[in-house]
Amino acid sequence: MNKMDHRRPKDLYHRVNKMDLHPPIRKYMGLLSKIVKESVNKVTKGQYDGNFGEGYSTQHAKSYGLHASDNDDIDRAIALSLSEEARKKGKAIDTDDHLGEDEELARALQESLKDEHPRCQNVPVGDVHSDSTPATSLLPRILPSSGVRVCAGCKTPLGHGQFLSCMDSVWHPHCFRCLSCSMPISECEFAVDEDHPYHSSCYKELFHPKCDVCKNFIRTNKKGFIEYRAHPFWMQKYCPSHDNDGTPRCCSCERMEPKDIKYITLDDGRKLCLECLYTSIMDTNECQPVYIDIQEFYEGLNMKVEQQIPLLLVERQALNEAREAEKMGHHLPETRGLCLSEEQIVRIILRRPVIGPGNKIIDISTGPYKLARRCEVTAILVLYALPRLLTGYILAHEMMHAYLRLKGYRILSPEVEEGICQVLAHLWLESEIVSGSSSSIATTSAAVAVAAEAEATAALAAEATAAEATETPSESSSTKKGEKTDFEKKLGEFFKRQIETDPSAIYGDGFRAGMKAVENYGLRGTLDHIKRTGFFPR
Repeated sequence: MNKMDHRRPKDLYHRVNKMDLHPPIRKYMGLLSKIVKESVNKVTKGQYDGNFGEGYSTQHAKSYGLHASDNDDIDRAIALSLSEEARKKGKAIDTDDHLGEDEELARALQESLKDEHPRCQNVPVGDVHSDSTPATSLLPRILPSSGVRVCAGCKTPLGHGQFLSCMDSVWHPHCFRCLSCSMPISECEFAVDEDHPYHSSCYKELFHPKCDVCKNFIRTNKKGFIEYRAHPFWMQKYCPSHDNDGTPRCCSCERMEPKDIKYITLDDGRKLCLECLYTSIMDTNECQPVYIDIQEFYEGLNMKVEQQIPLLLVERQALNEAREAEKMGHHLPETRGLCLSEEQIVRIILRRPVIGPGNKIIDISTGPYKLARRCEVTAILVLYALPRLLTGYILAHEMMHAYLRLKGYRILSPEVEEGICQVLAHLWLESEIVSGSSSSIATTSAAVAVAAEAEATAALAAEATAAEATETPSESSSTKKGEKTDFEKKLGEFFKRQIETDPSAIYGDGFRAGMKAVENYGLRGTLDHIKRTGFFPR
């Protein structure tokens, strides 16, 4: 950063004023006074659109260069005035000795001033006036002084000494400070954001995007642009290279594993983040309360399933083997739940595993479970080690498969069957999110229609059992489940969005067609139409 020093020329001016000068000398000193004052008022401004460190391309910071005053021009004027003084004295006294001494003094003073004030190196900027113009050419453009200059930082006069000229203002050197670290800015380059100055390094630390995975500044590409990936829901920013370098993702929320946080490694190779681990369901016994919640949800919709269907938590291998035995052909790339109709033996999780060294799941206890065919559904299987909301969403989906089979629905096309099952899973997620928050307002028209149907059904049931309900009041489902954490609410919204934006023809398009039917005809009207025709109503 270049600094301006106007102490010496002004002091010299005061000293000369005390001498008995001839009129021509006073004329030059008056000119010198204007030069000094104009030097103080002059502010040179430029804009720098370069890169900081690894470079900015999509995010620019306004930067300024700090420029010195025209000290060289002033110094030349001082020497010029003294030289003229010597010449006039020589003519008046007509003494060769005095003339020679004065001329030598003027030349020596001029040379010493040049050596004493070397030109400062300026920051390269746009169309900025060059300081290399000779002093003589600057003299006609000198303007009168506008008065005492005030520091833009402390709001006090600059006084004598060094000062800075930048951002269309003048500053004491110690008053021009970085907004981030509060330290004075002494470099030749600095950044500006919303009229606040920053060190270039501080600005980069604050505004240059960092990778949420490796924690490094995201590099610029060959064209100079900052290029990164971002999760469409969580907005986790990361370097494009992490898509192909084996960086693991959470099997539940899909966020990438940061280098400073160790995810849990499951026995089948899946990774589970610590937030999802907090509500994860690890064995069959832990899943039973969620199963009861799903049964109550269906009963509230007047869709009670009377048969007792076993709900079993299993590992990925057991789930894949069961799918092969059922010869099912239309499931997601990774199966996380099944509704079985055949007798077979599956291995289930008997006891919650523990987390061992390296955040790895160890000591998994499994055992065989023989399925008996007592009705059209033999069991519902769900993948273990998933958060409660994801486990419930999968269970609500598979429960709808069971309902369709147990209630005598014809064989449906994959789009209709999977679509209506996704509708029920979506409705359950929405009810959970609403019940776990302070708001109880349904967020979709389909949910409003289903809620109205459920309310009418509940009113009829309440009339039949009013006395019993008065004697033994029950807790609300919201009280039993408790308030959800902010992350769990957001996780529920993420699962809802997964259902809504699924691009597949069977699950995605099927859901959207089913939801539109429920919005227009209600859940009961839609189910009745499907039972009669095998299609969604239009």
